[in-house]
Amino acid sequence: MSAWFALSLQNNLPRLVSVACLVALGSPAYGFPASHAASRRASKTATTITCGSCHSRVAADFALAPMGHAMERQGANPALEGHPKLTYQLGGYSYSVETKDGQSTYTVTDGTATMTLPIQWIFGQHSQTWVFEKDGHFYEGLVSYYPRGETLGITPGDGRVTPHTLTEAMGRELAMWETRQCFNCHATDAVTENKLTLSKLRPGVACERCHIGAVQHMADAARNDFNTLPKALGRLPADDISTFCGQCHRTWETVVRNHWRGEAFVRFQPYRLENSRCFDGSDKRISCVACHDPHQPANRDDAFYDSKCLACHGQAKTATASTAAKSCPVAAANCVSCHMPKVNLPGGHLRFTDHEIRIVHPGDAYPN
Repeated sequence: MSAWFALSLQNNLPRLVSVACLVALGSPAYGFPASHAASRRASKTATTITCGSCHSRVAADFALAPMGHAMERQGANPALEGHPKLTYQLGGYSYSVETKDGQSTYTVTDGTATMTLPIQWIFGQHSQTWVFEKDGHFYEGLVSYYPRGETLGITPGDGRVTPHTLTEAMGRELAMWETRQCFNCHATDAVTENKLTLSKLRPGVACERCHIGAVQHMADAARNDFNTLPKALGRLPADDISTFCGQCHRTWETVVRNHWRGEAFVRFQPYRLENSRCFDGSDKRISCVACHDPHQPANRDDAFYDSKCLACHGQAKTATASTAAKSCPVAAANCVSCHMPKVNLPGGHLRFTDHEIRIVHPGDAYPN
């Protein structure tokens, strides 16, 4: 899912590093130099090389992945282009989001005064939250767009906000630490030395966000030097993967430390996964990347994950697992449809898969 929900947080979090892995920049395949002269030529044009020059399949996949579109600028926006006028009513405030000629505006009125702001930063590829800058301050729009119902609704985390002024109705003011973290998680080069650098911002997350050293690796590869390979993240133990992905998707420690409880926090997958009884921090078969390729959109077919579940359950004790996982006595297909139920967020506009793997009984309360 999109990490766009980082905007709703009220407490400080560890410095974000983000969770994307690769960006496709559309460069043609590049032939690496085989001679000294060719190496000199390549070093002069190293900036034309992208990750996609070698990793073309992965780059093509990632071009469609939500993390690559965690933020988008104003302009061509299929969701808003397809809904040129959206409206919403909250108490005495009326909202409208209008799109014309590729430009979108966000308007709130109390019937007497009206405030209209351009939508400049769009957080999220499908569900969208907008961030505005007004009088030197940043605000998270109090209403967001949801594809489920194709409508506007209260932004996640802002359900308890009761606006008393037109500015408060427009959106929740973000503290600077939260603004940095929102942009740092959803964009590339948005924060440098703990300062916002929006003039250098590239929408969405890119290679260097996860694969630290990717830029240096590309420059070295242009000189036929492949010694500076970024760390292979898929080889990390499950605990480390959860911590790494949790920098944006929230770690178990972060959720517990901030006392976040209830269905609203089902969207923090590393936290939910580590709540699972079968989670083993040393077993690579139960980690974020064991089931999801971060370079691709998430697979929505329940049956796709059967092989992932059966890699542990029903098999004998292995060198990577301290105990043999039990087999399900009910079925060996569509495992996640029972053991990872879908949970609606408050408001009903969003639905998430609960990554706390468990036996679910009818009528069971949501487990925190």
